[in-house]
Amino acid sequence: MKQIVVISGKGGTGKTVLTGAFAALAKNKVMADCDVDAADLHLLLKPRIKERHIFKSGVTAFINKELCTQCGKCREICRFDAINKNFIVDPISCEGCAFCSFVCPVKAIKMGENTSGEWFISDTRFGPLVHAKLGIAEENSGKLVAQVRQKAKEIAESENLDWIIIDGSPGIGCSVIASITGVNCALVVTEPTLSGLHDADRVIRVAAHFNVPVKLIVNKYDLNEEITEKIKKYCQNNSIPLVGKIGFDELIVRAMVKGKSIIEYSDGETKEKITEIWNKLQKEVK
Repeated sequence: MKQIVVISGKGGTGKTVLTGAFAALAKNKVMADCDVDAADLHLLLKPRIKERHIFKSGVTAFINKELCTQCGKCREICRFDAINKNFIVDPISCEGCAFCSFVCPVKAIKMGENTSGEWFISDTRFGPLVHAKLGIAEENSGKLVAQVRQKAKEIAESENLDWIIIDGSPGIGCSVIASITGVNCALVVTEPTLSGLHDADRVIRVAAHFNVPVKLIVNKYDLNEEITEKIKKYCQNNSIPLVGKIGFDELIVRAMVKGKSIIEYSDGETKEKITEIWNKLQKEVK
């Protein structure tokens, strides 16, 4: 079983479009959407949910009004101003530090576990998908990503699947680290802009820190071929394989509007290029 994660240094580079295309091309695989803060792979794969699970993480303070004497000590020490004048805790402002529960003289404050989101096991036209949704203003997305990846791995092992294809998060935060650790290949998707190159460099450095092999794709390369050349030289100078360049194609937008991958929607040049990239990845990763 091999794991490939598609990541990007910034949002909007075409990461999920490429993951959806790989899902259409790959055989004997399970997909995992680890972009739990803004999951959108389901828009292309249209999953039929089989299992729904609650994700709990972190704690929030709760004040028992019957025990509370409104002495004000909790409000004095709360550095996040999470307790209002009526001694009601704002769950969004509360950071779960529990300091208020320690200073309360009548033990009226308890820490309760948060319901932070949900994770799902679904069927799609391309095979099983494990995905999740983090709640608004909730944290610990890295922990939820780890849950999604673990379940995808269990499915791959139980069904004897060859591939786990992961749609990772953009950026370099904890959800990205949880997405890339232990994979066989991290495929970085960038665009021909200075910010695209800068942010790709950052996420490549993160992957290198965890000894994760990296390959790179330039999406919409023909929008600025001068910067595409800079990206090519960057790859040469840093020994990073440039596995493909994909041109701007309006058919990708039309495919997304229809809720389809570009592989299903068109037989044009973009499909050929992505198929070529996938075939190359299969050989090199295996």
